[in-house]
Amino acid sequence: MTSIVVESRGRVTRILLDRPDRRNAMDHRMVRALVDAIAGAEADRDCGCLVIAGKSETFCSGRDLGDAREGAPLEEILAYDEDWTDVFHLLTGLSKPSLAVVRGHAVAGGFTLAMGCDFVIAEAGARFGALEMRGGFPAAVNTAVLSRLVGPRQALEYLLSADTYPAEHLRAAGLVNRVATDAGELSRIEQEWSERLAALDPTAVKLTKEAHRTIASMPISEALVVGRNLNALMMSTGRISEAARRLKAAKAAGRG
Repeated sequence: MTSIVVESRGRVTRILLDRPDRRNAMDHRMVRALVDAIAGAEADRDCGCLVIAGKSETFCSGRDLGDAREGAPLEEILAYDEDWTDVFHLLTGLSKPSLAVVRGHAVAGGFTLAMGCDFVIAEAGARFGALEMRGGFPAAVNTAVLSRLVGPRQALEYLLSADTYPAEHLRAAGLVNRVATDAGELSRIEQEWSERLAALDPTAVKLTKEAHRTIASMPISEALVVGRNLNALMMSTGRISEAARRLKAAKAAGRG
């Protein structure tokens, strides 16, 4: 039995976590498979959007502690953690939009995985949390990810509370984009969002994401220079006429 399933729906690539007997807890094989699947989506020119979801009713319960051998050599432990951080290097550097679709629990490393995506949609009953502190363990990678998404007080609350939070709470905090009432609505939102994102111009998406990452830590004066230069570059390539054509087509289709 494979630990993930990768499928394509048009220009949408879906990675489904598939260890239902372990609540989609991640052993090293699963993490390695995630690295390969995300890298494959990045290299695939036919992929315009990446979706990560649980195949069962749980998104992901974090690291499979049963996979960690007592007294394992440091090299073995580091190999897992290097692959795990590679997942986030790939997600944050992805040139296509990424979308986490969450049902059930997204806790510990599963919380981190969802938050590592560009967008998160969740069923109303979903629960999120950095539960590492329950075992007296620091929420290491969660710290790196969450501290870039919310303010320091809010991030520290999630990291130290060892509690779970409902999807609506995270939506109010800006960590979840949409909350669906049930599985059917979640599926409809996933299809709508993923198809719309996949239909966007790939070069425009790539440059927008790169600019978004670059300017996040810049003073506004420097960020405006980056935006100005990017605009000028795109205008000088002749893409303005293509943009006008697309806007006209969208207006004719009733989307303008």
